[in-house]
Amino acid sequence: MRRFLPSFFVAGAIALTLCATPSPAAVSSVTDDQTPQQAARALISVAQLGVTPLDHEIARLQDKVRDGHESHVQVVQLGWAFVSKARATGDPGYYKIAEACAQLAGDVADSLLLRGYVDHALHRFAHAEAIARQLTADQRAGWQSFALLGDALMEQGKLVEAVAAYQRMIDIRPCLQTYARVAHLRWLKGDLAGAKELMRLAVESGNSRDPEPAAWAYTRLALYQFQAGEMTAAGWSADRALEFVKDYPAALFLRSKLEIERGDPAKAAASLRGACAQVPLPEYQWALADAARLAGDTDLAAKTEEALNSRGAVEDPRSFALFLATRRAAPDTACALSHDELTNRRDVLTYDAVAWTALTAGKTREAKDNMKLALAEGTIDARLFYHAAKIEAASGQQKSAIAWLRRAAAIQQMLLPSERADLFGQAAALGVSLPAESMSQTTKPKLAYKAVLKKQL
Repeated sequence: MRRFLPSFFVAGAIALTLCATPSPAAVSSVTDDQTPQQAARALISVAQLGVTPLDHEIARLQDKVRDGHESHVQVVQLGWAFVSKARATGDPGYYKIAEACAQLAGDVADSLLLRGYVDHALHRFAHAEAIARQLTADQRAGWQSFALLGDALMEQGKLVEAVAAYQRMIDIRPCLQTYARVAHLRWLKGDLAGAKELMRLAVESGNSRDPEPAAWAYTRLALYQFQAGEMTAAGWSADRALEFVKDYPAALFLRSKLEIERGDPAKAAASLRGACAQVPLPEYQWALADAARLAGDTDLAAKTEEALNSRGAVEDPRSFALFLATRRAAPDTACALSHDELTNRRDVLTYDAVAWTALTAGKTREAKDNMKLALAEGTIDARLFYHAAKIEAASGQQKSAIAWLRRAAAIQQMLLPSERADLFGQAAALGVSLPAESMSQTTKPKLAYKAVLKKQL
């Protein structure tokens, strides 16, 4: 019998940003006069209309649960199956059904792990940390418990503690999920070469029996290769991801970046339309609007931005705030969204969003203070560097602004077209000439972090 365990989940990469609203079918199955247990059973009994192996597995487990003779193990397995369904479809309602499974299974270790994973997926990071600490207090705790703890800590900006949790995790089990987590941590700390090394180990650990994590790992490897200027290798890795999962949205998004670099915005728009049709995340829609405009399809660009403006604050508040600030639109809304994210998510990317929206609202001091926090871990990221350049320029620090402009230009392929245009506009305003093409192949990241992780790293 297949056991559904949590696949790798780190937000800020390709993670789905989720609202806490169940799917329409699930909502219709719950009534006001039901007890919590009855409501939970109604949620987990929602019929699956798909024809994939996962849908068949969900239906099989639902039958077991529905007949009233289920064990808590089967209920938890059903919960993990719904987690997989959420990842495959981009529908956050399935996380709520998984949460109902955890509730039915009771307060045993495996249901607590499921509940903690759902808390993490729904951005309840402090709750996820509390559950993970409860689980890891047991000397028999498995690698998944330490992985959950590291994930929750990392999202809250507690990277030193996250390092310790991930070390315990990878000591217990080196595998795709553990290699991938440490790779992301290395990337956050500015070690691109180390991140690629670990992600290669992750993809080598993948297999077709569990295709979605393998597709994710190949996509992330492609992103690291793309940042390093290894375009051919990045294209190959993206293709491998799409072999594991056809039309995988994150891989299509990465492929669109390669197509932009090759001077084919129409093809990039086609890839992005495929990604947005499955998972209409603001980052994907923003990229589609940019690609469509480059390709001369102004109607598609306008329709895409209309959809983004209507749902962006719900689908992914942080990315939507960045979009608004880059477009110099609705500064008060952008600031409110980024500050709301900061209440439970204190990683470098959220500090960057607060800094960028503050700049748009004319709050230069606040922008500088938060940009300092965004850059504190040494992350090599074109968007961080581009934002830092603009903030320094607004602060009258021309020399520092130029330095950040040049660092952003060295890996400019990571920026969306509208961001790259603004980068060059700022350079022109400062009288600086930037290279028209990326210099990433000749730029070596500054490795300012000495890894605490020792084994398998």
